[in-house]
Amino acid sequence: MPDERTEARILTFLRDKFLDGDPRSELDVESPLLEWGVLNSMNTAILLMHLRDELGAPVPPDRINSRNLKNVRSIAEMVLELSAPADSTPR
Repeated sequence: MPDERTEARILTFLRDKFLDGDPRSELDVESPLLEWGVLNSMNTAILLMHLRDELGAPVPPDRINSRNLKNVRSIAEMVLELSAPADSTPR
């Protein structure tokens, strides 16, 4: 389950950077980012830099796909997986 703070940080970034603040608050954690055109190739690159620089989650090329970038919730889940220490794998 994703962390609500991580979701909020990603949602705020997307609203501020790509949607002029999203004045009508149309974007939520389940909004289809690719389908709505929020993430295109340039915006995805900017988002990936943000995830690396601000959230400490460098995204390897094999994780850049429509499943992981579908919506804010899926991005937050990926961020949590990528930023978890390697030795904390569930048993």
